[in-house]
Amino acid sequence: MQQGMGDVVFETALQEEARAGDRRSTVERFGAVRGETESLTANLTAEDQSIQSMPDVSPTKWHLGHTTWFFETFLLTRFDADYRVFDPAFGFLFNSYYESAGPRHPRPERGLLSRPTVDIVMAYRDHVSAAMARLIERVSEPEWGEIAALIELGIHHEQQHQELILMDIKHVFSINPLLPAYQALQLQVQAAAAPLVWVDFAGGLKEIGHQGAGFAFDNESPRHKVWLEPFRLAARPVTCGEYLGFIEERGYQRPEFWLSDGWATVRGQNWEAPLYWQRDGEEWSVFTLSGRRRLNPAEPVCHLSFYEADAFATWAGKRLPTEAEWEIAAEGLPILGNFADRGHLHPCADASSGGMAQPRQMYGEVWEWTASPYTAYPRFRPAGGAIGEYNGKFMCNQIVLRGGSAITPPGHIRATYRNFFPPSARWAFAGLRLAEDIG
Repeated sequence: MQQGMGDVVFETALQEEARAGDRRSTVERFGAVRGETESLTANLTAEDQSIQSMPDVSPTKWHLGHTTWFFETFLLTRFDADYRVFDPAFGFLFNSYYESAGPRHPRPERGLLSRPTVDIVMAYRDHVSAAMARLIERVSEPEWGEIAALIELGIHHEQQHQELILMDIKHVFSINPLLPAYQALQLQVQAAAAPLVWVDFAGGLKEIGHQGAGFAFDNESPRHKVWLEPFRLAARPVTCGEYLGFIEERGYQRPEFWLSDGWATVRGQNWEAPLYWQRDGEEWSVFTLSGRRRLNPAEPVCHLSFYEADAFATWAGKRLPTEAEWEIAAEGLPILGNFADRGHLHPCADASSGGMAQPRQMYGEVWEWTASPYTAYPRFRPAGGAIGEYNGKFMCNQIVLRGGSAITPPGHIRATYRNFFPPSARWAFAGLRLAEDIG
């Protein structure tokens, strides 16, 4: 049927309305994520937000400034000719690792910065957020596609830092003799852990990696084929009670369970238990964002390094899953779990009966160490410019984790998401799930 002029006008009006709606939803989502970041500081003093307890930890106010610097540097100064930089010195103070964006303040010295104050950093956030809202409203249509993609990246970048804020302030509070609590004590499941059930997977030629619509980081692509031998995956993560068995059998004193570098780390740092665990006589306690409390044997073990996860798996006569095995096991499962919005901010025990032979607690609770080194997928190419430094430059001496944790923002995780940390890192909310070969 021939299209009349009225149809063309009507279609154009619909397209314009759709584009306007897209911009409105972007402004709303941008504002919601920015607001959530700031809400994480509601229970923190200015002094709390200035402390750096170790080189891997950043002060809360630095996170607030860095996530703001990201939007200022990669969007406002590039696409808004009328934008005026809040403070030229902030480009140096809040750059993290982007060599292409210029020099930066040394990471281990972020806790030495008494200035800018938290109030000034919050004023910086307000300045940039208001400018971003104007940019979204006024930018030309030809530029909107590129800008929308960068805003989406910036939103997910900020969500990553929401998790880092909680990781870091937990470490800051843990070294304070007063052991302050970030939030009130949370209720927890005290029932016995569900029996350990195994789920079998046939293996074969599979595909992993992101494809189709929806956001993903560049390191999740391209989608590609992998060959998997038949394998078996534990239906739930390893619990604190199970990990206690490793400790009680002198797992930290027996080198036969450890990788060489892991054993050197155990001896060099005098590890005897997971980070934040403490023994008083025969009783174990754990420091949480709700303060120190008695260890719950049924909850997933947390704050393990890759070395500890691998040693436990070896002691148990099993192994860690590869990231491809983890992704195939998670494929098709609903992305539901104990995320940051639940408010627990700590792994919770599996409340199911344990009889179902399907993976549980794959999302939320703890990031699960895999056996896979963090490397590029086949045909991976980083983006050009400074944005290309986001992930690709770290593809060395890191191990992949999957699934999200109890402090991961909801909506920020998917089956293809590849987190990564050095094998000795313990302040992340990381645990493990066992795997073994079939046949």
